[in-house]
Amino acid sequence: MLPALVLLGGLLVYPIYQLGLISFLEYTQAQVSGGEPTTFQGLGNYATLFGDGQFWQVLLATVVFAAACVVATLLVGCALAVLLTRIRAVPRLVLMLAALGAWATPAITGSTVWVFLFDPDFGPVNRVLGLGDFSWTYGRYSAFALVLLEVLWCSFPFVMVTVYAGIRAIPTEVLEAAALDGASQWRIWRSVMAPMLRPILLVVTIQSIIWDFKVFTQIYVMTNGGGIAGQNLVLNVYAYQKAFASSQYSLGSAIGVVMLLILLAVTLVYLRLMRRRGEEL
Repeated sequence: MLPALVLLGGLLVYPIYQLGLISFLEYTQAQVSGGEPTTFQGLGNYATLFGDGQFWQVLLATVVFAAACVVATLLVGCALAVLLTRIRAVPRLVLMLAALGAWATPAITGSTVWVFLFDPDFGPVNRVLGLGDFSWTYGRYSAFALVLLEVLWCSFPFVMVTVYAGIRAIPTEVLEAAALDGASQWRIWRSVMAPMLRPILLVVTIQSIIWDFKVFTQIYVMTNGGGIAGQNLVLNVYAYQKAFASSQYSLGSAIGVVMLLILLAVTLVYLRLMRRRGEEL
């Protein structure tokens, strides 16, 4: 395993070390160009960050937006996974290919297409819905809703395929026995399928949380860098603006460290839940 560990160390450990190191320094364009010396700030960057009201607003918006994306992705993905078990082979193949096509589409390409679809002047969606020249990206909540739809579109296939594979692994005798006992489709899902799929649902939930919490491309492309006056900022875009638009690389690194710690905490919760599930089994 040594070659793999060396590779992971070079690709993961060293960049994380540099990220943490820069977050403790005064590192702006002046230091990058060599015009001023780099100085150690300790927790000064974090104090500045936590004292900024905009940071807490962006953090709250990120958590709420990620939660909405995760819930929508799980609902749509699980519903379509169940649908795949109810339809014939040809429609199932068509649905799978369409979903995998959405999954394989690069985020920047999908975001550009969605912006065109909802364009107030040339987009077909407004004409079909009779919304005239309504701009989806002008309002804060409509812009977040538009980005949520795009994130949902490119994320639900993973949940659908994973849950569908788990459903196919459930013995048919169990489902037939539940149906013979008079259980409805919703009751079969809630009382039979969902408990048996709990480890899979836990995995897709945690992975969806990590992916949606780190959304960058969709927000940046569809809201033109975070929306009007930064109304649609999330932490990843906020860190980008601080580091590259404002040349405050140390503050951008501090935001990256905070995001890393939050996602690490989520991962540790996931591992603890998986360990408990293993002990119960």
